[in-house]
Amino acid sequence: MAAIQALRGTRDILPAEIRYWQQVEAVARDILGKATYQEIRTPTFEPTALFERGIGEATDVVGKEMYTFKDRGDRSLTLRPEGTAGVVRSFIEHGLGTQGGVQRLWYCGPMFRYERPQAGRQRQFHQIGVEVLGSPSARADAEAIAIATDILKTLGLKTLELNLNSIGDASDRDRFRAALIDYLTPFKDKLDADSQDRLTRNPLRILDSKDEGTQKILDQAPSILDHLSPESQARFEQVQSLLSALNIPYTLNPRLVRGLDYYTHTVFELQSQDLGAQATVCAGGRYDGLVQELGGAATPAVGWAIGMERLVILLQQLQSLPEPAIDFYMVSKGEPAEAQALVLAQTLRQAGFTVELDMSGSAFGKQFKRADRSHAAACLILGDTEAETQTVQLKWLDTGDQTAIAQADLLTMSDALQTRLNSRTREA
Repeated sequence: MAAIQALRGTRDILPAEIRYWQQVEAVARDILGKATYQEIRTPTFEPTALFERGIGEATDVVGKEMYTFKDRGDRSLTLRPEGTAGVVRSFIEHGLGTQGGVQRLWYCGPMFRYERPQAGRQRQFHQIGVEVLGSPSARADAEAIAIATDILKTLGLKTLELNLNSIGDASDRDRFRAALIDYLTPFKDKLDADSQDRLTRNPLRILDSKDEGTQKILDQAPSILDHLSPESQARFEQVQSLLSALNIPYTLNPRLVRGLDYYTHTVFELQSQDLGAQATVCAGGRYDGLVQELGGAATPAVGWAIGMERLVILLQQLQSLPEPAIDFYMVSKGEPAEAQALVLAQTLRQAGFTVELDMSGSAFGKQFKRADRSHAAACLILGDTEAETQTVQLKWLDTGDQTAIAQADLLTMSDALQTRLNSRTREA
């Protein structure tokens, strides 16, 4: 019978790699906590209408990439393709906006899109994201970008580039959309197939085309920055001024529009040249109309998401994480000794030590070899003699020093053991 394997576009995250994921999550949790962001966890699947209304039916995400199915109640459900819509739904449903002030929320979890799998892009992928709801201020945009930058730099990324744009408000985009259609219509037959389809449905998305021929046509296309109202232009200049005050360099990119319909005003991407074609590691922007579109009161908001898979690829290129530290490797042979070893290992763990218990039942020689490979600080040895006398052999693996200790006395020596372990850590 053939073995069952993971589906295309999904992958297992094995222990050797998971340490990088835990590092990202720990750094993000620390930095976001210091900025008073609170974690929120929303369902993995939602009513399909949430994403159709929130993201936009003309987008590629809704039109081509969502995992949608009917449940037994004949309701249309969708595995979440992104995190913002679910957070906004929860914000409305639970009345978070009535609590006053600004809601700073963050989330972490899997998302699902039917895309062509490649390095850093899977059909099940993971994001860490933030949503700041309730502030129209340009300071909220700048703070969100600054926090994303802090997280990535703290993790060790150095080749970061911030691409920045404003797509204005609805009136600005209407003017720009009309100008863009007028410019592109004479070139329609020369556009790539996707862009020809988008010309009537969602022309701004043509700016994001990767087709070389389309990009060449766009060289002389109108710029969104030339169609901003004085108010939108002033707001965008304020965002730029705040980023400069924060010493965050940026590059203006008038073609940056993002792929979701809910964005307004500021949009941005943080890219790393170490990722090649899939350079974007964090992206986001302002979405002042989404809360109202989904049935809530008009609420200004801004947010971003970091792609975990791409970020972990970068971290693996930048650094090798050390193996998890093990204090004691416990070997035992014989039924009484093995039972006592289990009890002693668990007792030491409860006292705060890291203990790996060899459960192979193999000869002492093989267990000692595994102890050496474990990089543990010390080996605890129980055989028939130790079981009978209620003792344990403590062998420090760096020096080979070995001492017999009463099992009952081992925990009373915990301070001395910890001092020795700490000394080993400092030397390493």
